[in-house]
Amino acid sequence: MKKIGLISDTHGFLDDAVFKHFDECDEIWHAGDFGPDVADRLAAFKPLKGVYGNIDGKEIRSAFPEHLRFNCEKVDVWMTHIGGYPGKYAPQVKGEIYTKPPMLFITGHSHILKVMFDKKINCLHINPGAAGNSGWHRVKTLIRFCISEEKIHTLEAIEIGNR
Repeated sequence: MKKIGLISDTHGFLDDAVFKHFDECDEIWHAGDFGPDVADRLAAFKPLKGVYGNIDGKEIRSAFPEHLRFNCEKVDVWMTHIGGYPGKYAPQVKGEIYTKPPMLFITGHSHILKVMFDKKINCLHINPGAAGNSGWHRVKTLIRFCISEEKIHTLEAIEIGNR
Protein backbone atom coordinates (compact mmCIF):
# COMPACT_ATOMS: atom_id res chain seq x y z
CA MET A 1 0.00 0.00 0.00
CA LYS A 2 1.13 3.54 -0.79
CA LYS A 3 -0.21 6.66 0.88
CA ILE A 4 -0.13 9.61 -1.54
CA GLY A 5 -0.21 13.33 -0.85
CA LEU A 6 -1.54 15.17 -3.92
CA ILE A 7 -0.98 18.88 -4.42
CA SER A 8 -1.15 21.38 -7.27
CA ASP A 9 -0.91 25.04 -8.15
CA THR A 10 1.41 26.14 -5.37
CA HIS A 11 2.75 29.00 -7.51
CA GLY A 12 5.88 29.33 -5.37
CA PHE A 13 4.10 29.22 -2.00
CA LEU A 14 4.26 26.18 0.26
CA ASP A 15 2.09 26.35 3.37
CA ASP A 16 3.63 24.68 6.46
CA ALA A 17 0.39 22.71 6.82
CA VAL A 18 1.41 20.65 3.76
CA PHE A 19 4.21 19.05 5.77
CA LYS A 20 1.85 18.22 8.62
CA HIS A 21 -0.83 16.69 6.38
CA PHE A 22 1.65 14.77 4.23
CA ASP A 23 3.84 13.58 7.13
CA GLU A 24 2.56 9.99 6.94
CA CYS A 25 2.50 9.86 3.13
CA ASP A 26 4.92 7.65 1.23
CA GLU A 27 5.08 9.96 -1.80
CA ILE A 28 3.99 13.44 -2.85
CA TRP A 29 2.58 14.00 -6.33
CA HIS A 30 2.43 17.57 -7.68
CA ALA A 31 0.11 18.26 -10.62
CA GLY A 32 1.94 21.34 -11.91
CA ASP A 33 2.44 25.06 -11.42
CA PHE A 34 5.10 24.49 -8.78
CA GLY A 35 6.64 27.95 -8.96
CA PRO A 36 10.11 28.63 -7.50
CA ASP A 37 11.62 26.54 -4.66
CA VAL A 38 8.58 24.32 -4.07
CA ALA A 39 9.90 21.19 -5.83
CA ASP A 40 13.17 21.24 -3.88
CA ARG A 41 11.40 21.61 -0.53
CA LEU A 42 8.93 18.83 -1.28
CA ALA A 43 11.62 16.48 -2.64
CA ALA A 44 13.70 17.01 0.50
CA PHE A 45 10.67 15.94 2.57
CA LYS A 46 9.31 12.91 0.63
CA PRO A 47 9.81 11.17 -2.72
CA LEU A 48 8.28 13.48 -5.34
CA LYS A 49 6.60 12.88 -8.69
CA GLY A 50 5.25 15.75 -10.71
CA VAL A 51 4.49 17.46 -14.00
CA TYR A 52 5.21 21.01 -15.02
CA GLY A 53 2.43 23.56 -15.34
CA ASN A 54 1.88 26.56 -17.58
CA ILE A 55 3.58 29.01 -15.16
CA ASP A 56 6.65 26.86 -14.59
CA GLY A 57 9.96 27.99 -16.03
CA LYS A 58 12.96 26.24 -17.55
CA GLU A 59 14.23 24.70 -14.32
CA ILE A 60 10.97 22.88 -13.51
CA ARG A 61 10.34 21.97 -17.15
CA SER A 62 13.76 20.32 -17.36
CA ALA A 63 13.13 18.33 -14.17
CA PHE A 64 9.49 17.29 -14.76
CA PRO A 65 7.57 16.23 -17.90
CA GLU A 66 4.32 17.67 -19.24
CA HIS A 67 2.64 14.25 -19.00
CA LEU A 68 3.61 11.51 -16.57
CA ARG A 69 2.19 8.01 -16.97
CA PHE A 70 3.23 5.36 -14.47
CA ASN A 71 2.00 2.44 -12.38
CA CYS A 72 1.52 2.63 -8.64
CA GLU A 73 0.46 -0.58 -6.90
CA LYS A 74 -0.88 -1.88 -10.26
CA VAL A 75 -2.94 1.28 -10.84
CA ASP A 76 -2.27 2.98 -14.19
CA VAL A 77 -1.86 6.69 -13.35
CA TRP A 78 -1.73 9.60 -15.80
CA MET A 79 -0.86 13.03 -14.42
CA THR A 80 -0.82 16.24 -16.44
CA HIS A 81 -1.41 19.87 -15.51
CA ILE A 82 -3.98 20.85 -18.13
CA GLY A 83 -6.16 17.84 -18.87
CA GLY A 84 -9.74 18.82 -18.17
CA TYR A 85 -12.15 16.43 -16.50
CA PRO A 86 -14.85 13.89 -17.43
CA GLY A 87 -17.05 15.28 -20.17
CA LYS A 88 -14.64 18.18 -20.77
CA TYR A 89 -11.21 16.68 -21.43
CA ALA A 90 -8.61 19.01 -22.94
CA PRO A 91 -7.94 18.51 -26.67
CA GLN A 92 -4.34 17.40 -26.05
CA VAL A 93 -5.47 14.40 -23.94
CA LYS A 94 -8.78 13.49 -25.59
CA GLY A 95 -7.42 11.02 -28.13
CA GLU A 96 -5.38 8.97 -25.68
CA ILE A 97 -7.75 9.09 -22.73
CA TYR A 98 -10.52 7.46 -24.78
CA THR A 99 -8.31 4.91 -26.57
CA LYS A 100 -5.99 4.04 -23.67
CA PRO A 101 -7.66 5.26 -20.48
CA PRO A 102 -5.78 5.19 -17.18
CA MET A 103 -7.41 4.01 -13.95
CA LEU A 104 -6.50 7.35 -12.33
CA PHE A 105 -6.31 10.68 -14.18
CA ILE A 106 -4.82 13.59 -12.21
CA THR A 107 -4.86 17.22 -13.30
CA GLY A 108 -4.34 20.66 -11.83
CA HIS A 109 -4.70 24.11 -13.44
CA SER A 110 -8.36 24.96 -12.68
CA HIS A 111 -7.81 25.64 -8.94
CA ILE A 112 -11.05 23.67 -8.41
CA LEU A 113 -10.92 20.61 -6.18
CA LYS A 114 -12.68 17.78 -8.04
CA VAL A 115 -13.04 14.06 -7.56
CA MET A 116 -15.16 12.50 -10.32
CA PHE A 117 -15.57 9.03 -11.74
CA ASP A 118 -15.86 8.74 -15.52
CA LYS A 119 -18.14 5.75 -16.11
CA LYS A 120 -17.52 5.84 -19.88
CA ILE A 121 -13.84 4.95 -19.49
CA ASN A 122 -13.86 3.47 -15.95
CA CYS A 123 -11.44 6.11 -14.67
CA LEU A 124 -11.23 8.18 -11.48
CA HIS A 125 -10.35 11.83 -12.06
CA ILE A 126 -8.78 13.90 -9.27
CA ASN A 127 -7.86 17.58 -9.23
CA PRO A 128 -6.54 18.62 -5.79
CA GLY A 129 -7.47 22.27 -6.30
CA ALA A 130 -4.84 24.88 -5.46
CA ALA A 131 -2.50 24.95 -2.45
CA GLY A 132 -0.81 28.28 -3.17
CA ASN A 133 -1.77 31.89 -2.61
CA SER A 134 -2.01 32.92 -6.29
CA GLY A 135 -5.23 32.56 -8.22
CA TRP A 136 -8.92 33.05 -7.76
CA HIS A 137 -9.60 30.23 -5.28
CA ARG A 138 -10.49 31.23 -1.73
CA VAL A 139 -9.42 28.14 0.20
CA LYS A 140 -6.14 26.23 -0.24
CA THR A 141 -6.72 22.49 -0.70
CA LEU A 142 -4.87 19.16 -0.83
CA ILE A 143 -5.87 15.54 -1.37
CA ARG A 144 -4.59 12.50 0.47
CA PHE A 145 -5.40 8.93 -0.59
CA CYS A 146 -4.13 5.36 -0.62
CA ILE A 147 -3.49 2.93 -3.44
CA SER A 148 -3.26 -0.79 -2.83
CA GLU A 149 -3.88 -3.88 -4.93
CA GLU A 150 -5.39 -1.99 -7.87
CA LYS A 151 -7.68 0.04 -5.60
CA ILE A 152 -7.78 3.76 -4.83
CA HIS A 153 -9.21 4.29 -1.37
CA THR A 154 -9.26 6.33 1.84
CA LEU A 155 -9.43 9.59 -0.11
CA GLU A 156 -9.51 12.78 1.95
CA ALA A 157 -10.01 16.34 0.73
CA ILE A 158 -8.16 18.71 3.06
CA GLU A 159 -8.61 22.46 3.45
CA ILE A 160 -5.43 24.13 4.72
CA GLY A 161 -6.70 27.65 5.15
CA ASN A 162 -7.77 30.73 3.29
CA ARG A 163 -5.73 32.18 0.48
